Amino acid sequence: MSTPEQAIAAIKDPVARELATRGQVRSFAKNTVIINEGDRADSLFIIISGRVKIYVSDQQGREMILDIQGPGKYVGEMSLDGGPRSASVQTLEATICAFVSRDALTAAIAADPDLALSLIVKLIARTRITTETVKNLALTDVYGRVSRLLMSLVQERNGKLVVPERMTQQDIADRVGASRDMISRIFKDLTTGGYVTVVDRQITLNRRPPARW
Repeated sequence: MSTPEQAIAAIKDPVARELATRGQVRSFAKNTVIINEGDRADSLFIIISGRVKIYVSDQQGREMILDIQGPGKYVGEMSLDGGPRSASVQTLEATICAFVSRDALTAAIAADPDLALSLIVKLIARTRITTETVKNLALTDVYGRVSRLLMSLVQERNGKLVVPERMTQQDIADRVGASRDMISRIFKDLTTGGYVTVVDRQITLNRRPPARW
C-alpha cells in the first residue's frame, strides 16, 4: 500500500499534484459527508485516494448525483469566493484527501502564476460539464439520460463493454434525476431487448441502445 506522499506524487494532473503538496492530508471513512451544501468555507479538497460523490438534495432527502470523482480530482472549489457550498460531497469508500485552504492556494498562485491559468481552464471545463448536465435534464427524456449515462461510463474489458462501477437502479436514478421505478422499467425493456445484461449489479452493454425508445 502506497503512502499519501507516494499517492500525491503519482497524481498525473500537475495542478492537483502541486496543490495537494500544499494541503493538510486527512482520512475519511466510507459514507462520510466531507462537504455540506450551504455551509460557508474557503477551501477545496484534492482527492488522493478513494472516490466521492458530489450531490444536491432537498428537504425531503431526495438526492441527485452531479458527479463521481476519484484520485487526482478536486472538489469544493466553488466556495473559494467565500460563498456557500453549492453541493455536498460524500465518500463512497475510504478516502484520503488534501485539504487546501484559500491562503495555501493564494501562496501557490503567487509562487507560480501559470498555476492560476491552469486552474481557470479546469474550472471552465467543469462548468461546461455542469452546463451539459443541466441541458440534458431540461431537454432530454429519462430514457435518453439513461442511455447517455451508460455510454459515458462503459469501458472495454476483455472484448466487452462494461460499466466498471457496480450500480444499483437507485444509483442510476440519482444520477439522471428520475425515480427508481422509472429506471426499473427502462432496464426491463433494455434487458428484454438484449441491449444490456445485469449480473450482480455489473452492467454489460451488449449493443448500443437505440437513440429513442
